Amino acid sequence: MDPSKLKEKIKRFRILIIGRANAGKTTVLQRVCKTRENPEIYNSAGEKVQSMIPIDLAVLMASRERGVHDIENEMVFRNNPGFVFHDSRGFEAGGHSEFDKVKAFIASRSKERSLSDRIHIIWYCIPMDEDGRSFTEAEVKFFSQCDTGSIPVIVLFTKFDALYDDEFAELISKGVSRKDAEALAPQHAKEAFANGPQLKLLYNRKGNQRPPRCHICLPNMDKDDADCGPLIKRTAKTLNDDTLKKLFVSTQRTTLEVCMRYAVERSLAQHLDSTQAISSRIFGKSDRQIVNDLGGWFPQTSVRS
Repeated sequence: MDPSKLKEKIKRFRILIIGRANAGKTTVLQRVCKTRENPEIYNSAGEKVQSMIPIDLAVLMASRERGVHDIENEMVFRNNPGFVFHDSRGFEAGGHSEFDKVKAFIASRSKERSLSDRIHIIWYCIPMDEDGRSFTEAEVKFFSQCDTGSIPVIVLFTKFDALYDDEFAELISKGVSRKDAEALAPQHAKEAFANGPQLKLLYNRKGNQRPPRCHICLPNMDKDDADCGPLIKRTAKTLNDDTLKKLFVSTQRTTLEVCMRYAVERSLAQHLDSTQAISSRIFGKSDRQIVNDLGGWFPQTSVRS
């Protein structure tokens, strides 16, 4: 698709985020959109409902929020309106009605005629702090019964740095200095997790008919210098549709590296061959299309002839 027409036709990249209370969903979305502000909510008619309180706090206020929340509502951050998010609050309770609503929403959105109205990816947040390391009934039910069709699902193991504390304590008990234990804990946590029960349950559990496409571990998302670059890279890699991949890469503003990588791999390589110099092709009058194609991978980029 012509990059100048891409956002005009599809407009925004649409993400469904799922997760129990206190899974860190709000924080992840804020990091992706590079803001500390909470999102604004719009109903299906495009009317502004309210400036939303944090997702996880809203879950704790379920008695008041259940009647107000609608998974069809769109959450948009003013800092990056190119992303639109849907939240499945209430689903973590594991109730049949909440689960059925999520299934119906996914099924309905996957059948939308317009690509702009479909869910483009699902982020499922599972926290790794002490109280959340065992899978809930809702999580087991989702990965065994929920048909997401062609919509890719990525599991986000949030609050992964909680595992660092466990490994730090274990290293200290073995006589490792505090300085060395602090440096070694993250890698030890990754290795222990790779062989732990969560991934076995997620990918190998009997009856788990619909495992996610992949997963990613997200530590320290609450820090000011939090890096959500790995999530951006993993999401871009997971998207099989080239149109959606370009839309996602050009919408995110977290990492310029991803834009450059895909611009070279997907666009530049298609135009060049081994017998022609890059500069002569890019700046040649007959190949202005190369510059246009490269610009399509970058956010807020206007390419003039």
